[in-house]
Amino acid sequence: MSSTRQDAWTHDEDLLLAEVVLRHIRDGGTQLQAFEEVGKQMNRTAAACGFRWNSYVRKQYKSGIELAKKQRKEQKGKNKLSEPPLNETLHVDQKKEENGKINQHIQEVISFLQQLQNEVGINDNTEKENLILQDQIKQLQYSYQELQQRYEKQKNDYEALQKEYSSMIAILDRARKLSLQHSE
Repeated sequence: MSSTRQDAWTHDEDLLLAEVVLRHIRDGGTQLQAFEEVGKQMNRTAAACGFRWNSYVRKQYKSGIELAKKQRKEQKGKNKLSEPPLNETLHVDQKKEENGKINQHIQEVISFLQQLQNEVGINDNTEKENLILQDQIKQLQYSYQELQQRYEKQKNDYEALQKEYSSMIAILDRARKLSLQHSE
């Protein structure tokens, strides 16, 4: 019996999740069905897929969601148009209009893919920047530890000097009292 995964999500898993959810939106399915499908493919629960989608992935695909919804509406409209009444044929003007819609649809898909490519590039830059920042954090932690050690050493040296100073003051005070007693 295999257990469900609970490890961190990879970029490829996020892409698969987005692809399946957008396909379900476009085809008129529910997001829950998409989460179940992705969950089976990745050995994760549908709830985990839904949480990941709503908490992180969905924010990155706002334009994709809008495009998928628009495509779903267009598909519903085409289904109504594709069932003409008996004995009617499409006119040349209707065919030109459909070709124009197809060309517009293709342009929207191209635009979406270009935007997606830009977002992937941004994610790559973010990952590189994250690695650089992690290195800087390690360097700062190392510097902090060195400073903490120097501080502790100086603190100990100061306390030792303070004890020596107090002892010396006490000795001088006793010597002064003895010299006063002898001078009387």
